[in-house]
Formats: sequence, structure tokens, C-alpha cells
Amino acid sequence: MSTLDPERNRTDAKRVSTATLAFVGDAVYGLLVRERLSAVEAPVGKLHEASAGMVCSLAQSEAYDRLCGLLTDDELAVLKRGRNMNSNHVPKNADTLNYRRATGVEALFGYLYLSGENGRIRMLFDAIWDGADIPVKTGEQQ
Repeated sequence: MSTLDPERNRTDAKRVSTATLAFVGDAVYGLLVRERLSAVEAPVGKLHEASAGMVCSLAQSEAYDRLCGLLTDDELAVLKRGRNMNSNHVPKNADTLNYRRATGVEALFGYLYLSGENGRIRMLFDAIWDGADIPVKTGEQQ
């Protein structure tokens, strides 16, 4: 990822808890969305709304479907590990299935980031972005 240091020390992502992978992946995913939306000439409030709509559990659950056929066996295992993680918390605006699938997507992005797989992150995010219903027009779509 262009905004991240590729020379930083890599973490052994296989030893990191699933909850921590999702925690990191949430930040990575949100940054990717904001980076793409930064190409849009729109009021910041509209960009924030678009960002919130793309990082919500429903949108990430839809991303889950787009990713499944693109993943290696190890990546698919992390995605499913995140989806199956026990959580005592489900946001009031999300159903359990969407929330769990979104957690799987976040865990995958956290795993890839901590593994230093920035090119793979970009490729998978491109697949998500290309299939997403983006609520504002990006520079490449104008």
C-alpha cells in the first residue's frame, strides 16, 4: 500500500489472535476506502457518508462473497476463522450473519497487512471496489 512502509518489520500473522487480526484489518480496510474516496471531488460530509456505507457490516459482508473465489487456501482459512470467531458483541444496526462475515473480511485484511502482503491487499481490494455500489462517483468514473 502506498501509504504504508513496506520495509517495516513483519509480524508472524499466524500467531496473532483472530480478534487482533480483525482489529488491524478494520483500520487497513477503512484506510483503503478513504484513499479511494479521496479521488472524489465532493464535500467531506458526503465522503464520510460514502466511507461509512462501504465499511459497514452489510457492505463488508457483500465483499466476503466477492473474495471467496479469489483466495488461497491459507487466506480462505483466515477469512473463515474470522467469520467463525466468537463475539459477545453485535452492533445494533447489523444482523449476526453480516457482522460475522464482515469480521472475516477484516481478519483477512489484518492478516495480509501483518504478513507484509501489500500487493495482495491491493488486488483483493480492487476486486471488492470494482464490484461495489459506490455512493459517490470516483475520479475514474467521472
